[in-house]
Formats: sequence, structure tokens, C-alpha cells
Amino acid sequence: MLLALFARLADTPLLAYDSRNNGDFFTDVIAINRYSGMQTGFSDSELMYHNDRTAHAVRADYISLLGLRCPQDDLIYTGFVDGRNLLTHLSDGEQKTLRQPYFITPFDVFSRDTNSHQIVSGKHPILENHHSFRYYDTTTTVASDSPEEAKDALIAIKNALAKAERVRHRLLNGDLLVFANQDGLHNREKVEINNPERARTRWLLKTYAFRNREAAARHEPKWVDGVSGRVADD
Repeated sequence: MLLALFARLADTPLLAYDSRNNGDFFTDVIAINRYSGMQTGFSDSELMYHNDRTAHAVRADYISLLGLRCPQDDLIYTGFVDGRNLLTHLSDGEQKTLRQPYFITPFDVFSRDTNSHQIVSGKHPILENHHSFRYYDTTTTVASDSPEEAKDALIAIKNALAKAERVRHRLLNGDLLVFANQDGLHNREKVEINNPERARTRWLLKTYAFRNREAAARHEPKWVDGVSGRVADD
């Protein structure tokens, strides 16, 4: 399989969640009727800028998407904002506040449906490392006991996202798109939909991956049944 081969050649170990998709490392990204209009990859809607699994303690460093069925006459794009570009629109003081655990993110509806324990994340920073972001636009918010400056910093990241340079790619059949999940934010944008029913048949195959073997090894205590990369996410 192409995605498995790519991960092996790039030496980026795959990641899967035990309670999602039966713990499979390969996910079919399709529109499911019950999630229509919701903020989940399994909807037919646009998705706000985010990094996947924002609320989860273990998150992928990279996402790979393979276009299996991409309707030619419906224009659906994946947008990406590099975390370094976001930093240029944030002051030193705002960055300092964003590095504090003042924020929370609710789990997406699919996570809640597959794991009843997953309601909302613990408190977390939005900015980590040099330019890693843990943020879902319109969903990540300020924890109730956070100081006033946390609200100002949340507004600042929203403004930075509106100003930052971004790129877009339209996946076609057979395309392989790989991008950073934490060192940037991505979205799904419907630019022109000529046939909504046809657009709903869009089908991508997705994998999550760690940056390298060392990054994967840090989460070894969470491996389920000794399967490397399959994490317990209760």
C-alpha cells in the first residue's frame, strides 16, 4: 500500500487510536450522513482551520492524504497555514501567554460517539515547541479559571490566522498530499460545488504519523496490546 510504503521510506512511524475506526492505521475519509454539516472529517461540510485530534493527548506530527475518488467538477481544497507564518503575527507577549495551559478543546462529535469518556480535553497551551500549534478555530476556548490575558491571546491567534499567508491544494485522484499536523493548521474549503450529491462521494485515505522513531517511542507506555503506534486514548 502506498501510504504504508511512504511512511516506511520517510521513517515516520504510523499512529492509530484504539477507540477510533477499530484501531486501524488507515482511515477512509468519507461523508457519513449523520455527521452532515458538523465539524468532523466524516462530514460533507467545510472544516475550520485546525490540527487533527486537537483534544487528544497524543497527536500526529504528519498527515498523509491519498485521493481515491475526487469529483473533477467540484472544487474542494485543503488549505494550510505554516506555524512560522502565524508567529509573525503574534507579539512576544501573546506567544508567552499562548504557551501557558490556559485553554481547552472539546472532542469532536465522532470521538464522542466512539468513546463516551471523551468530552473535553484537559487544559493545554495553544503554542508549543517553536511553532507547533494545538488549536481548532471556533472550538478551542479559554478554560474558566484562566486569567484575562488568555482571552486576549485567543483573539490574537484568531487575528493571526486571518492575516497569515496560506497555501491551498486540490486533491485529485491518485494525489498524495503530506503536511505537518502540529507545525501548522489545515482546513477543508469548498470553493465551487456544482453537484452536492456527487461532491459527497469524495473519498480520501488518511494516515497519521510521528515525526520519527524517537517521537513515537515517547508514547510507548500507551501502546495497546503491544502494537507499536496504536495508542489507548481513554
